[in-house]
Amino acid sequence: MDNNDTLTTKSRSYEYAVAKFNIEAAMNMSGLEYMRALAAGEIGAPPPIAQTVNMSLPFALEEGSAIVEAYPADFLLNPMGFVHGGFAATILDTVVGIAVHTSLPKGIGYTTAQLNLNYTRAILPSTGKLRAQGKVIHSGRQMATAEGYLHGVEDGKLYAHATTTCFLFPLKLHKGQVAG
Repeated sequence: MDNNDTLTTKSRSYEYAVAKFNIEAAMNMSGLEYMRALAAGEIGAPPPIAQTVNMSLPFALEEGSAIVEAYPADFLLNPMGFVHGGFAATILDTVVGIAVHTSLPKGIGYTTAQLNLNYTRAILPSTGKLRAQGKVIHSGRQMATAEGYLHGVEDGKLYAHATTTCFLFPLKLHKGQVAG
């Protein structure tokens, strides 16, 4: 069988700003203030991962919670013809991380230590817009946990859910980072 009869070739290109973490702002703003300023375009640039996977900036930002939306597309397909599981993992890792970020005091950073993910159904390019909601379960001095849910906006179905554990640490300027 000649694959050329069944292949459609497309191209995708986009421009993005290289996001730089504004450590000075993070040292002087709570995590919620920082995320609201970032989402409003007042500091930094949107993280390039958002454009790479068709994800919105976070919104409905409150202390310990956030929402992002994403659009599955044909450039995200796996060999089985479904949207690759890494798409849902990226969206959920993002929203639970942002939820943790919104719970942090000034000068505290975080990194994902563990992400647990459960898929409940296949995502197709035709699934339509997906909405991920993240919520902090616990935020302590050294660790935070959060949960997230990925639902179809139009069909209301649950496509995946996740939990995360994040390490919390005092921020400091690292080699290669620029203040301000």
